[in-house]
Amino acid sequence: LWLAFFSSFAVKMPMWPVHTWLPDAHVEAPTPGSVILAAILLKMAGYGFIRFSIGLFPVASDYFTYLIFALSVIAIIYTSLVALMQDDMKKLIAYSSVAHMGFVTIGIFSLTKQGLEGSIVQMISHGFISAALFLSVGVLYDRFHSRMISSYGGLVHIMPKYALFFMIFTLAALGLPGTSGFVGEFLILIGAFQVSILVTILATFGIILAAAYMLWLYRRVIFGRIANSDLKNMKDLNKMELYIFSSLVILVIFFGIYPDPLFKTVDISINNLIDNYKIN
Repeated sequence: LWLAFFSSFAVKMPMWPVHTWLPDAHVEAPTPGSVILAAILLKMAGYGFIRFSIGLFPVASDYFTYLIFALSVIAIIYTSLVALMQDDMKKLIAYSSVAHMGFVTIGIFSLTKQGLEGSIVQMISHGFISAALFLSVGVLYDRFHSRMISSYGGLVHIMPKYALFFMIFTLAALGLPGTSGFVGEFLILIGAFQVSILVTILATFGIILAAAYMLWLYRRVIFGRIANSDLKNMKDLNKMELYIFSSLVILVIFFGIYPDPLFKTVDISINNLIDNYKIN
């Protein structure tokens, strides 16, 4: 029964090696579709793991912990390396989502309070950050009708407001302290460290790779010379886009500095879950 639930949640998460549908789905979907998929729908699998896999089958969840750890570490490192090779911005962000979900599954199946809290915060944080990144790509696509990284360059000279917001979301995606992306990953690593030092070290390597592909993406799109003269006609963010991006920035920074409301919301449920696991 645990394996039956796992097979469905693993595809939805998505975990390696059943993750291949996600990049194609993001590329084919319009911007609102990508936002809903990344920000909300992927988190249904995380909820399923916590509520059903651990809640209903605590003994089996403990038995298969290292299977989850192995698949999650492969997902973090492998998909981060694949993200480094992408020319399409949407595909790069999609592969980064697979890597971030690898952290979530490590946190969940560490079966520690810090790991579970970190995984929930990471899912919420990823909902804000991934939505913002896909919206950032959508802004460029609406103006220039291209998702290819090579089509852009030097946007800081043309769209300074966009460059600022994109920088904040990029830094949040790689887990900069002071953003919500840091809180979740840090707690997950603390929880994983109590179970396996090796898994923690390998997962930390994924954070280094995240910095590599996200900062490299930002540098190629935002900095440098304006390679394409047609880019000079692009307009900066309008009032609606500023409102949307500002709302997301406030959430990302607020929960990065003061995540206590999230902890208070999930504290009782996580304590009950861990108590049930210890009893069994």
